[in-house]
Amino acid sequence: MQSNKLKTLASSGLAVVAMALSGVAIYSTQAGAQTGAARAEAAREAGKAVNTPAPAPTSVAPASFADIVQRVAPAVVSIDVEEKGPTRAAYVHRGDDQDDEGGDLDSLPPQLRRFFEQRGGRGQQDQQQDQEPARAAGSGFFISRDGYIVTNNHVVENAAKITVKTTDDQELPAKLVGRDPATDLAVIKVEGASFPYVSFEDKGKPRVGDWVIAVGNPFGLGGTATAGIVSALTRPSDGPYVDYMQIDAPINRGNSGGPSFDMNGRVVGVNSAIYTPSGGSVGIGFDIPADVVQKVSHTLIDHGKVVRGYLGASIQGITPDVAESMGLKSKKGALVAQVTPDGPAAKGGLQTGDLVTKIDGHEVSSQTDLTRQVALVSPGQDMHLTVLRDGRTQEVTIKSGERPSEEALARNDQDEQPQQGEGRRGDRFGR
Repeated sequence: MQSNKLKTLASSGLAVVAMALSGVAIYSTQAGAQTGAARAEAAREAGKAVNTPAPAPTSVAPASFADIVQRVAPAVVSIDVEEKGPTRAAYVHRGDDQDDEGGDLDSLPPQLRRFFEQRGGRGQQDQQQDQEPARAAGSGFFISRDGYIVTNNHVVENAAKITVKTTDDQELPAKLVGRDPATDLAVIKVEGASFPYVSFEDKGKPRVGDWVIAVGNPFGLGGTATAGIVSALTRPSDGPYVDYMQIDAPINRGNSGGPSFDMNGRVVGVNSAIYTPSGGSVGIGFDIPADVVQKVSHTLIDHGKVVRGYLGASIQGITPDVAESMGLKSKKGALVAQVTPDGPAAKGGLQTGDLVTKIDGHEVSSQTDLTRQVALVSPGQDMHLTVLRDGRTQEVTIKSGERPSEEALARNDQDEQPQQGEGRRGDRFGR
């Protein structure tokens, strides 16, 4: 049995699927005039980065992307996951009136949902499949010669066994190094010392209109390259720490965790989701930007997890109605909707109804901005908040806690409905 994880958005009555692009069985790959095996072997012998800068791009469209793809493709891998625990079929409602891609979504949040797609027959065949381990698949890429690989968290979050398949037809067991559900990133590792790897673009962010090349394993078809442009920046995601980069290079199921490259062959993003009414690419894909990926992946390699500061309060943005009721001239700041009992905010004297305007002297522009600034504070360090309370400006000092896991926060959100958890996007996305 195989399964795919999806994110679902609903808009104007039309169910729109933003897919976590985990795919089906992955096969060996070839790209360019030289075989993938030959390219990978040459890079492996050298044990060096395979995406060293190409000549500076010109102002005209390139005649071909082949040279770039040929250099970077050996560093891109497919990832096959055997999952632990109950099969995903256990979460899928089947009935005679449903096709085999249907599902019971009633228990999931209404705006942004992750659910599982089950392929196969019904009846007795379903019962047999329910006894088999669930499988997922995606993409990834080497970021070091000694075997560290970046992928999406949703590809490996429930993994009991991880297998990496390279372009030279090797199948290597991998272990989980660390994962960060808040950014949907994870790092895994295979044993070895001379893998071809790629590096991140660290000198400047892509601009809207720049070329990008996505390499991955859509629908289990093996290493596939697609090209397009950066369509937009700072698209909101379902978490507080990532603003997606939108691209129109086609990506589909199986591309999850795969890289997008610039014209110098450097990684500018990690493919994470698509927005689609059909289940396939319609030219709206979402990447986690390279600067986020680089920072999180290095932290996971060094520490196995990402530790963030924690305020211990539910916060919300300033709507026009709230601004009018409070007599505010702007919508900047973050409103405290609820203070977690015995949490850092409660111990420091923060109150429901406080409007946080600054943290450590830095202006707070929105609820997301406050969440991100709090995350940068080390647990145990003092945070100095400027708040507007009853029309007067006051200073509140709070000792930062350690942010609980996303799973723990999600459980708290369910226990405290209808309040939103700290850092959640109440204006567009829910959990």
